[in-house]
Amino acid sequence: MMNRIYLDHAATTAVSPEVLREMLPFMTECFGNAASIHGTGREAHRALDRARKQVAAVLGAQPQEVYFTSGGSESDNWAVKGVAWAARGRGKHVITSAVEHHAVLNACAWLEGMGFEVTRLPVDALGRVDPDSVARALRPDTVLISVMTANNEIGTLQPIREIGEIARSRGVPFHTDAVQAAGHIPVNVEELQVDLLSLSAHKFHGPKGVGILYVRRGTKLDSLIHGGAQERGLRAGTPNVPGAVGLAKALELAAASLPESADRVRALRDQLIREIRARIPDAVLNGDPERRLPGNVHFSFPGVDGEALLLRLDLAGIACSGGSACTSGAQEPSHVLAAIGQAPELAKGGLRMTLGEENTPEEIKEVLRVLPEIVQDLKRF
Repeated sequence: MMNRIYLDHAATTAVSPEVLREMLPFMTECFGNAASIHGTGREAHRALDRARKQVAAVLGAQPQEVYFTSGGSESDNWAVKGVAWAARGRGKHVITSAVEHHAVLNACAWLEGMGFEVTRLPVDALGRVDPDSVARALRPDTVLISVMTANNEIGTLQPIREIGEIARSRGVPFHTDAVQAAGHIPVNVEELQVDLLSLSAHKFHGPKGVGILYVRRGTKLDSLIHGGAQERGLRAGTPNVPGAVGLAKALELAAASLPESADRVRALRDQLIREIRARIPDAVLNGDPERRLPGNVHFSFPGVDGEALLLRLDLAGIACSGGSACTSGAQEPSHVLAAIGQAPELAKGGLRMTLGEENTPEEIKEVLRVLPEIVQDLKRF
């Protein structure tokens, strides 16, 4: 197999060797059910408690505010549906943005089917929500605000702290989907002024199938999964101890390497953006050029079919995406690019390249050699 250049870290990352070593004992000799009262179960329970404390320490939270889930989509659904449903007796209005991940947007659509009203805030041409628009949208019956920390397609960072201050001043719970942000930029729940926060381990070199939902103490939340009394009675199911251990270790490692790792990735990102603009003059950079994730590069190429571009890059040994991996295969243009005002024919030529710590200057040089040639070739058709 050829040496591949992996530029799709926003979709998923490889489990790091340190994380895997931390997890393995809990798949073999320490395999107990954390809900069992015998010694093997208690050992697993202690590991779960340690993992909860590790996550809380990184996020600036209390351990009892950290709930383990199956990943970002469950965490988003639980936050949106759980808070709204718990508050349905006093209000049925939810505020979100037009560029959220579908885990939030589709959860909000489900709420609409249950009689709720949803305000989807517009964004500017760079993909940012205006905090003043949040303040204007608030109503006496608003029960939740949900705005993502960083966009999963174009990488734009949202003014979360400012929105959090508005939400707190009005007593409205505020949720942020930090799935793309955690492990790549500092994420602290006190600094962000959030009441609920979602993240997923596989975005920062942890295992797939495990995430967390941070819930500030005092926030009313209904269960999404019913059954046993796990996760303090709010989330039923046998705890995924290896996953929780892996998530905690991966988050700890990512936090310890910031900001050095982010600076290194950001330098490669900036080089890639600068050179693409120079070599493909009509390329359109999507997202905020400054306030964006360190590893996110997203361009649209006029006259180029995005799917054909991805296939050609893949044949050249370069793995990228057209946008969110969760909407891969969808025929309609990205809802994010539509929200920033991009014409459908241009949006269809979107390309997302997301860098990680393991990418090298030599790889970026190869991408810059290959990409302009492919774009020029595709424009002939």
